[in-house]
Amino acid sequence: MKTTVDDIARESGVSRATVYRAFPGGRDEILGAVVDTEVARLFSALGVRLGTADGLAEALVGGIVEASVRLRDHSALHFLVEHEPGIILGHLAFADSDRLLATASRFTAPFLARWMPPAEAERVAEWAARIVLSYAISPSDSTDLCDPVQAGRIVDTFMLPGIDALHSAGVRLIDISPHLRGNPSFDGSVPTSIS
Repeated sequence: MKTTVDDIARESGVSRATVYRAFPGGRDEILGAVVDTEVARLFSALGVRLGTADGLAEALVGGIVEASVRLRDHSALHFLVEHEPGIILGHLAFADSDRLLATASRFTAPFLARWMPPAEAERVAEWAARIVLSYAISPSDSTDLCDPVQAGRIVDTFMLPGIDALHSAGVRLIDISPHLRGNPSFDGSVPTSIS
């Protein structure tokens, strides 16, 4: 079942012409506007949750839970997954998923940078976003990231020890984000650390 401009106009109680006046690009422009609005709402809620955290573990658990709950409870997202899976799946694979993860990382990293260097915060933020995305795409019967206790287990068991291991090994992360953003002088090799 594909959502059409006629469907949108009917549900909105306006004419098809009115929809096209507001969104000359039609259906794709409408869906893009909806996605932009919903992403802004998600980031706003995440910002509140991350901004009030008193420590790294609280920020990670709070951010993971907030994002997971919002994804799980989002009726429009569920509608799209059910009726327009190509739209959603297209954004969760390949280059689009990289853009999604980069956007989430860039938004979240400054909140985490209160407890670590900015380059490390960006990588940890991407790791957290990958965890949320992975569980959202393929839910687990044994782990519910909407539950703070279970999300806390993921953070305590895997994330914090991973971060601590880097610190105790004296590894300093390099900010490779300029290379990921299309730097033409980038030769394809990605440095991961400097000892």
